[in-house]
Amino acid sequence: MKRSEINSIIKEMEALLRAHSVYLPPFCSWTPEEWKTKNHEYDEIRDNMLGWDITDFGLGNFDRTGFALITLRNGNQHNPKYKKVYAEKFIMLRDGQTAPMHYHWTKSEDIINRGGGTLRISVRNGLKDRTIDDSDVLVNSDGRSYYVKSGSGILLNPGESITLWPYQYHDFSIVKGTGSVLIGEVSQCNDDTTDNCFHEKVGRFPEIENDEAPYRLLCNEYPAAV
Repeated sequence: MKRSEINSIIKEMEALLRAHSVYLPPFCSWTPEEWKTKNHEYDEIRDNMLGWDITDFGLGNFDRTGFALITLRNGNQHNPKYKKVYAEKFIMLRDGQTAPMHYHWTKSEDIINRGGGTLRISVRNGLKDRTIDDSDVLVNSDGRSYYVKSGSGILLNPGESITLWPYQYHDFSIVKGTGSVLIGEVSQCNDDTTDNCFHEKVGRFPEIENDEAPYRLLCNEYPAAV
């Protein structure tokens, strides 16, 4: 991805967050120059990959397949130094955009439509060998438990949510014409380097062409502490 595209997407998501009266912690607006002055008191941000995360999943077409995310809080599955056992994110999904089918080996999560259009989450049962089990899928949504056919799309209007369990394949899309969605995620500790299982081979963090200076650093770009 070009840095200019990433900068534009971050500004677009900042505007979407403001439109829904979401206020971010200070570190989300630090410039690259400000990051150079941050010492070890901010290691929690570095170690747990808090902050901005823009990806086209290595497919080269963000408008079609991509995610813009910001992680506000997170623990660490691999470092006992960090005691948090939960994470929180916001995600922007554009009308007409999708995110690839995947499950998590460890993490369970609630996906919440925080505002905008109608979000569609398609669900399937996954197996440890990454294949799909075509049996009916248990859906847990806002206090209701029921079964749907494999591949069914669960529609979430603003305020509605779904709980996704380990080995439960899911993908994201928008009901066409309803508008971009601000998604909330509340989950167990998040680890995007080891806990994602994509059904099709895709990437996770993009290769970046620096055609302009970064507006915000991504969560995997922070400089070491001074």
